[in-house]
Amino acid sequence: MNSQKSYQTDGPTLYVVPTPIGNLEDMTYRAVRTLREVDLIAAEDTRQTMKLCRHFDIETKLVSYHEHNKQVSGPRLIEDIRLGKSVAVVSDAGMPGISDPGSDLVRLAIEADIPVVVLPGANAALTALVASGLATERFLYYGFLPRKKKERADVLTSLQYEPGTLVFYEAPHRLKEMLTGIKAVFGNRVVVLGRELTKTYEEFLRGTVDEALAWCEGEVRGEFVVLVSGSTETAPTNDWWDTLSPLEHVDRYIEDGLKPNAAIKQVAKERGLPRHEVYDAYHEVDKKE
Repeated sequence: MNSQKSYQTDGPTLYVVPTPIGNLEDMTYRAVRTLREVDLIAAEDTRQTMKLCRHFDIETKLVSYHEHNKQVSGPRLIEDIRLGKSVAVVSDAGMPGISDPGSDLVRLAIEADIPVVVLPGANAALTALVASGLATERFLYYGFLPRKKKERADVLTSLQYEPGTLVFYEAPHRLKEMLTGIKAVFGNRVVVLGRELTKTYEEFLRGTVDEALAWCEGEVRGEFVVLVSGSTETAPTNDWWDTLSPLEHVDRYIEDGLKPNAAIKQVAKERGLPRHEVYDAYHEVDKKE
């Protein structure tokens, strides 16, 4: 396992710097200092980041890095760091790398053995999760669902029995369609809509999917975090061995002609168990007999 110290670094470094998701007062002192001290700021939208820089008197050079140019811009930024420059990557709002190409740049830096320093800061998903009132001990962040109906349904079906709170992002003009898809797959679960987080018109709407759909009949504005309560049902299975114990499962394969070790290996694979556990249990019974 490779180890890389990143907090204290004097050499060229990639800094991942979160920016406010709506309220400029959420910019940290450390984030401002870092953006002032690096050689380049790689921005998702340089026009948007320029507004932030002007507000905090940051004069560092901005370069463009986003989903549509990352294949060219990413390696170029890595080469800049190799040549001795430190680079900060920012998104339009929140933590870079969460539903944006910042994660690709981090991977390139790690592959090039370049130190990566991530600053803590604003994040819409966690902000909404904590405020939602839904379970926080286990949650699954997905981000934006696919826009096409069938692809969206396939993703939701794969999450149908996830017991943790589900966290999505959605744009206002697609919110109703998204909730309709959730209702079709999950049923009328409890949902929370977090709207315009940290901004003047921040709002949390809590209720069922049906109530959320009714709310969508009015004018829908703002960017949304959509949280869905986890499943209370267990995924049904159609495996023929469901009613058998692991040892009975092994015996059945042996009856079908497999040798004991081959049967043990197959049972471990099908049940998702460590092979040695099935092996030890099987031979423990042999000893008792």
